[in-house]
Order: sequence, then structure tokens, then C-alpha cells
Amino acid sequence: MTTAPNSTPSATPSTTQAPAPSVAPISTVLVANRGEIACRVFRTCRELGIATVAVHSDPDAGALHVREADAAVRLPGATPAETYLRGDLIVKAALAAGADAVHPGYGFLSENAEFARAVADAGLVWIGPPPAAIEAMASKTRAKELMGVTPLRDPAAVTEADLPVLVKAAAGGGGRGMRVVRTLAELPGALAAASAEAAGAFGDGEVFTEPYVEDGRHVEVQILADAHGTVWALGTRDCSLQRRHQKVIEECPAPGLPSELAAHLHESAVAAARAVEYRGAGTVEFLVGPDGRAHFLEMNTRLQVEHPVTEAVFGVDLVALQFAVAEGEALPPEPPAPHGHAVEARLYAEDPAAGWAPQTGVLHAFDVPGGPWRDRTASGIRVDAGYAAGDTVGVHYDAMLAKVVAYAPTRAAAVRLLARALERARLHGPATNRDLLVRSLRHPDFAGARLGTGFYHRHLAALTTPVAGEAYAAVAAALAGAAGRTGRFGGAWRNLPSQPQTAVYGEHEVRYRPARDGGFTVEDAPGLRVLSAAPGRVVLEVDGVARDFTVRAYGGEDGPVHVESPLGHHTLTRRPRFTDPADRAVPGSLLAPMPGTVVRLGEGVETGAAVTEGQPLIWLEAMKMEHRIVSPASGTLTALHAAPGRQVEVGALLAVVHDSHEAQEAPAP
Repeated sequence: MTTAPNSTPSATPSTTQAPAPSVAPISTVLVANRGEIACRVFRTCRELGIATVAVHSDPDAGALHVREADAAVRLPGATPAETYLRGDLIVKAALAAGADAVHPGYGFLSENAEFARAVADAGLVWIGPPPAAIEAMASKTRAKELMGVTPLRDPAAVTEADLPVLVKAAAGGGGRGMRVVRTLAELPGALAAASAEAAGAFGDGEVFTEPYVEDGRHVEVQILADAHGTVWALGTRDCSLQRRHQKVIEECPAPGLPSELAAHLHESAVAAARAVEYRGAGTVEFLVGPDGRAHFLEMNTRLQVEHPVTEAVFGVDLVALQFAVAEGEALPPEPPAPHGHAVEARLYAEDPAAGWAPQTGVLHAFDVPGGPWRDRTASGIRVDAGYAAGDTVGVHYDAMLAKVVAYAPTRAAAVRLLARALERARLHGPATNRDLLVRSLRHPDFAGARLGTGFYHRHLAALTTPVAGEAYAAVAAALAGAAGRTGRFGGAWRNLPSQPQTAVYGEHEVRYRPARDGGFTVEDAPGLRVLSAAPGRVVLEVDGVARDFTVRAYGGEDGPVHVESPLGHHTLTRRPRFTDPADRAVPGSLLAPMPGTVVRLGEGVETGAAVTEGQPLIWLEAMKMEHRIVSPASGTLTALHAAPGRQVEVGALLAVVHDSHEAQEAPAP
């Protein structure tokens, strides 16, 4: 594989640039994005005295980024293709709202050169790199050629000797439009799936293949360039902990890199920026193999999700610097010196134990201790959120709720601080990856900086085992519920029942009796004593150690109950009166594992078709990621309820496969 160049890219670096344009101070900016990045840009705008305009789809009409903006413009529709990918509508929105600049955020149209041109042609300031630089670097195939790396554009050129390969979207990022291929038989399906996912996320279905480096380290360099010839390299970041090629935990600086390698990556990143006369913030990404060789991946011509860790270590506001560069200001000759260490965790509404399935629903409570910091001389927690308590997580967009960042003088201190902040967070609503993040941060391999993109492949099973203490959480839930019901007066119970009361949460049956003093006793729980019980708080003593359990219930007796204690966080539901949909379904039923939209069916998939075990039948899109529904057995498709464009809820019946093997073994009547 071709390594990152030791000197300059194949294109000659530019030593002169066109004179910086004279730009009047920006007064109003439209952010062509949503969620936490829109809120993040708005925060800097408020500090700079710049008015803000949001755009929103119909599902986002009441979203946090809309509430935080000074003005908002509706983009009719729900899907990204109808809304946030409509550059023409966004330019019209900016003009209608009186904006004089557009900030693209990341994702969507942030790396679309035609959109950047349309913004400039409308007389608006584009807060990003020149369109020519976007064209040179935003397409990963052209960027690799510029850096002297030849991608395998033609799938027919892939041979057994090339495997494994990575199918990758030429535009965009965020792990979308990417598939690892280990056999040639997988290649056609991977190309089709990656292309469809890329087209839906970025409006560009071009894909290519490249050699796949097993368990390498994902290391990147933050750059910032002005129109006066200055290019900063703001250190390295390690983003190796990934799921589905999307980053989960990032940190600055990348730990344990040899100084020679770090310097080489800095030089390569600066040379890449100079080669295309880059302006603004960007990131040059590399994959460092187990042999220590660095391979150029891509250049992202935008702000990255993980930019806060660089801001913390270098003491800068990258968004404010983007505005300064767009207004024609010159950067100082050298960047600030780095200090300390920062680690970021992406908090997602998803279930890692269920194939990272995205989750939806109301965020009843959303409280992560921390907030924006301004003093990097002290340790602290920063939270960049796209949701607040009471908001609903829907199916149309990315499942990231917030980025939680810790800064401290040392890596160990920052990791400890971040893990504790996540552990203390109150998250009531859809399932999240919070427990996975805490366990990842405390894993010996992460603590020892033994990092690689295969981290979750190796450790996911251990990291997603159930949190201990659920039986005690069930006791707390049962007693809190009992304390909140009628029948208690003046701190004591009247008409005490002769038989123990029973509540069942999952696999835990809790049998308890109310006492005349207003307390409770729990049966079949040796070593447990109830010290106090109230509707929202229960104190249990287990083997001589008292622990406080906070209990919050939503949606009545059959709704979820969130229990928090020093033993962990548990979401419980009383055993339902009716069976689960999966228990009622006929054998061979394929149920939607998540809410989403049917995007396509497999070739030849129709009622009566013969199917084979493992054959992909239906593709669902949820939160901008595609999920395959495969046949559970070989047989006949006896029912098909899925159709492209149909929106489905979790548990919806999609299809039924009649198992031919079971039919052969069935006894004669």
C-alpha cells in the first residue's frame, strides 16, 4: 500500500496566494445544518455578536437548534434529500432571512463545491474553503490521486490478492457509504449498498475501493489556513474507537505516537493544504498500520465532529477562527502551544448490544454534568448537545445526542473525569450507549493506549454484558411504586394485606410486605434491608452497605422505570399484560428491529419467491444508516408487507418466510 508522502504531495505546494478578499464584518449567519453542530456554531455567534438563522425540516420544527436561533426558515419535507440537502432552498432561506453568510457545519452539504459556489454567487459569504479546494479534496478519489495514492476505482480490478478491501463513498464522511469486503462474492452487494447509502446521505452515490488495513490506528491532523499564506497544524487526534466506521471516542493529542511520525503527519497535512490553496478549517486523516506506516485516507474540507478536543488542548475557538478567516483576517504566524489532554465521547441513542440499533422516543430527562468551558488551565467537562429534556429522538437523522468532552492536565485524569461525568448523567428515555462509553474508557486496552479500529470487534461482547445490580434496582422500583400508591396514611399502612405483594420486572420477581411503621420487608432477599422508601427514592442496605436508589417512572404502570444508584443505571418495565409482538408472530415472521423507512427490496423479492438463509430481503434506513433484514431460513416468501418508501415502527411485520426444512420434517396429518 502507498504510504503518506515523506515530503510534499504530488502537486507542487503553493508558495503564493491570491490577495485576501476584503469582506465586511458578518452580521447574520445561516447555519445550513441541524442538531448539536448548529447549536455549537450559534454559541460562538452569540459571543461574537452575530445574529443567527436556522433551517429546519418538518420533524425538526421544534428542535433545539431552532429554539436557539434568532430566526428560522422551514424546509418542507422530512428526509435529508427533501430538506438539508436542498442547496437551492437553503440559499433562498438565507436571502429571505437577511443573512449575509452561510456556515455549513459538517455532513449534508458541507463538502459540496456546487453549494459553496451557489452561496457565493448569491452574494453571501461562504464560511469554508474555496470551492476549488473542496473539489480537489472533498472527493476522496481525487484527493488520493493528488496525494500520490491510487484508489481502485474499477471494481472489476479487485482480485482475491487485494482482499480485504473497503468500499467507500467518494463524498461525505461519518462512516456512511462504507463496507468492508472480505470475499469477491460480497463485492457487488457492498457496492450497491454503499452507493445507495452515500446518495441518500450526501446526494452523491460515487464509491470506490481501497485496501483495508486491519486494526490500524485512525490518526488525523487539524489544520487551519488563512488567505495570507499561513497554515497551522494543530496537533494530532486519535479516533480509533469506531463502530460501523463511525468514530465513538476521540482524543487530542494522539497518545503514544513517535515524535518523528507526528512531525511527518503535520508536514503532510500542511503540504496537502498548501497544494490546493486551502482556507479555513480542515482535517487530514491517516491510518497508521500495525507496522507503524502511515497511509493517507482523506482530507475533510470542513469542521470535524471531534474539533472540541483540539480546541481544549490549544485554547482556541475553531468556529470563531473560521469566521475570522472568512472575513479576511490573518492568522498569527504560529499556532498556540498545546497543553494538557482532552477526550471526547459521542453519546448516541442506540443499543450496542443489539447491533448498534438506533433508538427513538422522548428524552424525559437529559442531564450531563458540565458545560462550555473557557479556562483551559483547570480540568473540566464540556457538553455540546443537540437535544434537551422533553425533546423527541426521531428516525430521520443521526442518532447522536451530544458530545461530552473532558479536559485535564494528563490523559489519565481526562479519561477518569469523562468516565465519571457519563456515569453520573441522568438519561431517561431511549436506550443509549452511555454504559458502553464508560466501560470503554475504563478498559485496560484504552487506558494503556493500545488503540485500533478493531477495538469493538475484540471487546464488544464483554463491554455490553448487563450492568450488575439489576435485582436490587427491581426491588427499588417495586417499593417506590408501592409507596406512591394509595393505602398509605400518616406514614403507616392501614388494612395490611395478609399475603405478600408481587411485582415483576423482567426476570426479577419482587415479593414484599408493607409494615405497620410505614416501611417494607422484602422476602427471599437475604442480606437486604429496606431503610426507607418513597415514590422517588429508596434506600437499601445490602450486606451492611447502604445505597441510595433514585426511581423515576414514565407512562403509568406499564411504562419504563429508570433506576439510578451507585450500582449503575437500569431501565425496567413491569412484565406486560400482553405478550411481546415477537411471541405472537407466526414462525418465520420478519419484524422491524427499529423504526425506519424501507428504502429498497432485494432483487426478485416478492410473494411466492424462493429465498435462502441469510439472503438480504429488505433494507431499512434509520437515522441515515442502512440496516439489512435477511431471511432466517431457506424457504418461500409467503407474505411481503414492505415496500420502498413505507415507514414502519419497531415490531412491524415486514415479511414471512416459510421454512422449507420445517415443512419437510412436519409429521403427516
